[in-house]
Parts: sequence; C-alpha cells; structure tokens
Amino acid sequence: MTEFVNPKESFKPQGAYTHSVKVPAGAEWLVVSGQVGLDGKGKLQDGIRKQTEQAFKNILACLKANGMTKKHLVKFTVYLTDPRSIDAYRAARKKVIGDGALPASTLLIIDGLASPDMLVEIEATAAKA
Repeated sequence: MTEFVNPKESFKPQGAYTHSVKVPAGAEWLVVSGQVGLDGKGKLQDGIRKQTEQAFKNILACLKANGMTKKHLVKFTVYLTDPRSIDAYRAARKKVIGDGALPASTLLIIDGLASPDMLVEIEATAAKA
C-alpha cells in the first residue's frame, strides 16, 4: 500500500500535499503529461480558476482511462505564470481533487507556457499497488 508521510522533524505542509510518498515494489506507475485548461473540444477556459479546474479534470480523465482514481495520485508538478494565482489554484484544486488526496507536490512560478493565454500546467504521477 502507498504510504503518505510527513516526518515529525519537518515543517507542516503549507498546502494540500504530503512531504513524501512511498510506493511499494511492484506497483503500476502512470505518468501524466502536463495538462492545461483545454477542454475536450480544444477550447481554453477563461481565467486561472477555470483553467486549473479543467487541467485537474483532464488529469482525472487520464487516471480513469488507465484504471486509476485520484487516490492513486503520488505527485503533482504545477507551473503557474503568476504568483498572484496561487490562491485561485488552491481553490480549484480543492474543488476538483478535494482534501482526500494529498500527493507530494511542487509548485513553480514560470515566465510562460506554450501559449501566452495558458496560465497553468499540471503534471501528475500516479501509482497503483
């Protein structure tokens, strides 16, 4: 079984994540390419909150297509183009992912993505024991 561990010697996570995730030997791994706020018709959603919600919905669709759910998430890497978007990102993550899944997570502020209209990109890794 996958273990989510916050060492007592470390600081309390500042958001919805866990400091470390231990995946057991023999687990099936899934790596999800960076997802942006494009819906199934290729339409980019408006604003950071809706783009983030769509990116997480895209991740959940990838999990489902591979026989996994959000409980199998072990890592997010998040790219935001504006540090003022962090609160909106967190609210969108909570809405779509909820509080039950606390994978390891890294959030980076970058200058830009593949299109100047894209405000967020999220990579995900999942493992199923």
